[in-house]
Amino acid sequence: MTKRSSNIVWHTNTVTRQKREKLNNHRSFLLWFTGLSGSGKSTLVHGVEEELHKRQLRTYALDGDNVRHGLCGDLGFSDSDRVENIRRIGEVANLMVDAGIITLAAFISPFISDRKKVRNLMPPGDFIEVFCNSSLEKCEERDVKGLYKKARLGEIREFTGISSPYEKPLNPELILNTGENSVEACVTQVMTLIETRLALREWEMKE
Repeated sequence: MTKRSSNIVWHTNTVTRQKREKLNNHRSFLLWFTGLSGSGKSTLVHGVEEELHKRQLRTYALDGDNVRHGLCGDLGFSDSDRVENIRRIGEVANLMVDAGIITLAAFISPFISDRKKVRNLMPPGDFIEVFCNSSLEKCEERDVKGLYKKARLGEIREFTGISSPYEKPLNPELILNTGENSVEACVTQVMTLIETRLALREWEMKE
């Protein structure tokens, strides 16, 4: 991205991420849920967030549809708009992780290169890619929003999985079989991963 702003200087906060994490008594990171429309991303994000909230951990969920009502309301679904959509969300998520918040993002994010850019914004280990792996047939079978039907009829152009590509993650931190397994089983898998990640930084909280 070409920066258009000039005469700007980065200001370093005196209240650091480490101080915020210590106040929260847990580390922060980004859980990035990717997959086709209907693969269960949003359902899982909110299920996992509920579990984290019960444990009194500070969280925030970013949902693909929700951000297009505001932050990304000026974007369509062309390849270039999809790239810009994920760029903006990546920057927001990075700020939230810096704020000491466990951030959960549910976005189709169809391109590997875009997800890699978000990963590269953060220190190693802070971007956790969760692939909601469900077949196109299963997603169409669910089709709770009726989007696949409209895409098949040509009423929606550039629809991921139908008229626009989806690039599966090559090495995600977690693969969930959301097409076959229950929501509860998938939430349990994510929570197991989160507990491992939290334990990795427990020693820092005690300093």
